Amino acid sequence: MSSQPLKNSSSAVSSDAAQQDPPKSSFHEQRVQPRFTTQFRSSFSGQNREGRGRTLDMSSGGCKIESDMKVVQGATFECRLHVPGLDWPLRIDEATVRWVEGNTFGLAFTRISPEEVSKLEAVLKEIESEE
Repeated sequence: MSSQPLKNSSSAVSSDAAQQDPPKSSFHEQRVQPRFTTQFRSSFSGQNREGRGRTLDMSSGGCKIESDMKVVQGATFECRLHVPGLDWPLRIDEATVRWVEGNTFGLAFTRISPEEVSKLEAVLKEIESEE
């Protein structure tokens, strides 16, 4: 019976180690995506809360938002980015809070429709051509 818990704890250790590696590589992948400075309105809702903010930078995988609404790491929201020149806000079906620092936080785009991905890529190309 004592060998059973040892097997479980050893497999828990190896699964914990395996789970630690992917976040490091995904975090690294986020950082190699070009980030572009922006200054446009954003709104987000989820968990029976709504907030407004200002998108400070963005990439194809996420964005940084400044807002008075307090959020916690791991929270998920539907997000709308009000990009000048677009007829409708860019809609992110699900964005997850990756970090919080003061009144700014980083969102990772975790679910976005293919047509919104196309819009996002066009917006990023436009911003890149202006820099």
